Amino acid sequence: MNIVLLTHFGASSSGIGALGFSGQAFLIQLITFILAYLVLRHYAFGPILKVMQRRRETIEESVKLAEQLRKEQVELEEKVEKTLHETRQKADGIIAEAQDTARQTIRDGEEKARAKSAGILAEADSRIIQDTARARKKLEKELVGLIADTTEAIIEEKVDVKKDAQLIERLLKERQAA
Repeated sequence: MNIVLLTHFGASSSGIGALGFSGQAFLIQLITFILAYLVLRHYAFGPILKVMQRRRETIEESVKLAEQLRKEQVELEEKVEKTLHETRQKADGIIAEAQDTARQTIRDGEEKARAKSAGILAEADSRIIQDTARARKKLEKELVGLIADTTEAIIEEKVDVKKDAQLIERLLKERQAA
């Protein structure tokens, strides 16, 4: 009976019907809309809402994960900076120690070189003294021979070796004293 009233309501040519409103068309459109809504709600809205909910959860998880990764990145950067600082300090210490060791090695080498050169100089001085002594003895022997030959030539007689040596020694002593 309500349907009949509604259909009759839209059929009148006065009032709302004069504006082009049909109650029958309205009722059909309302039933179609309700049926479309129920079908869409059952087959489309539910799955769409489920997909949107899953998407929202995925986005929230991604945001949480991004925040966690940022925190971990900050912590990691702090650890890296700390490790770099410690490594630099250790490297500086190793370099300083190596420089000290190098300086000490150089000092030790210089001291050894000085000692060795002093030994070489002492040995050279000793050899020079020995060579000089040998040369003097050799020169004295040659001088004695020359003097003996000269004396023999001046005196014109052969002087024996003992007398000649005594004469030469006496002359050398006289010259050294003078």
